[in-house]
Amino acid sequence: MQVSEAVERYVRHLVEVRRLSPATVRAYRSDLADLMAEVGDVCLGDVDLEALRSWLWHATQRGDARSTLARRTAAARGFFSWAAEYGHVAVDPSLRLVAPRRGRTLPRVATVDALGTALDDLRSRAADGDPRDLRDAAILELLYGAGLRVSELCGVDVDDVDPASATVRVLGKGAKERVVPFGRPAARALDAYLVRGRPALAARADTATSAVFLGLRGGRIGPRAVYDLVAREIAPLVGAETVGPHALRHSAATHLLDGGADLRAVQEMLGHASLGTTQIYTHVSGERLAAAYRLAHPRA
Repeated sequence: MQVSEAVERYVRHLVEVRRLSPATVRAYRSDLADLMAEVGDVCLGDVDLEALRSWLWHATQRGDARSTLARRTAAARGFFSWAAEYGHVAVDPSLRLVAPRRGRTLPRVATVDALGTALDDLRSRAADGDPRDLRDAAILELLYGAGLRVSELCGVDVDDVDPASATVRVLGKGAKERVVPFGRPAARALDAYLVRGRPALAARADTATSAVFLGLRGGRIGPRAVYDLVAREIAPLVGAETVGPHALRHSAATHLLDGGADLRAVQEMLGHASLGTTQIYTHVSGERLAAAYRLAHPRA
C-alpha cells in the first residue's frame, strides 16, 4: 500500500471510528501530508525509523516550534500504530520515535477589572438594540462565563441553553458532552440577544437554523467571526496583537482558581480529559499565591 492511500484510510478512521474533531483531523492530515512530502509517495512498509527522524530533523532546521514537532510526532505514531494494528505494515517504525520536550508557555489572561470594564462597555453599546452588538455581548459573556472553546460556542443550539438552571450543553473534544453553568451577566446578555437580536439576524437567512449564534447573513456563526470579535474587543486587555477566544477561557480558569475554586471542578467545567492540563492555570494564579502567603506565612 502506498503512503497516500494509507493516509486517506487513516483519516477516515479518525473521522468514523475515533470521531475526532474536524480541526484535529485537519491537523493530522496536514502533518501526514508533510511527512509524505519528505519521504515521497512510497510503499508504506519502506518508511523506517531513520526516515521519520530525518523528517523531524528537517522540520527542526526550518524552525518549526517544539509544540508543532511534538504534534507531528504524535501524528506519525498514531498513523503507524494504526497501520500495524490493521496489518498494513509488519513492524511499527515509530515505536522508538522520540518527541521533543514541549516548552510550557503560560497563557495570557486579562485582569478581572479590565475584562469587566470591556464587557460592561459592550453591554452598554448593545442596549441600543443593534442585533450585532447584542450577539457580540452574549458571545463574549458566554465564552468567559462558561469557559467555552470557540468550537463549542459555535456549535450551541437553542435547545442546548437552559435559562432556568443557567447552564449550556456543549459538545467538546472527542464528542464528549458536558453541561456547563454560567453566571447572571451571561444569562442577561443571552436573554437580551435571544429576544431582540437573534430574530433579526435569523430573518436574513434563506433557511432556518437551530444555532444560537448567527452570522450577519443569518447562518450559524463560524470560528473566524468569533476570532475577529475577540481580537477587536479583548486583545488590547492582554497586551497582545493576536489573541483568540482561548484568552477568555484562560481568563475564566485563572479567575476561578484565584477565587478559590477546586481544581477538579475547574477541570470538569473546562472539559479537560487530564487534570495535568488544568494545572497550568495554577502557575498563572499569582494573586492567589500572594494572598495565601500574606494570610498564612509568619513573616508575611
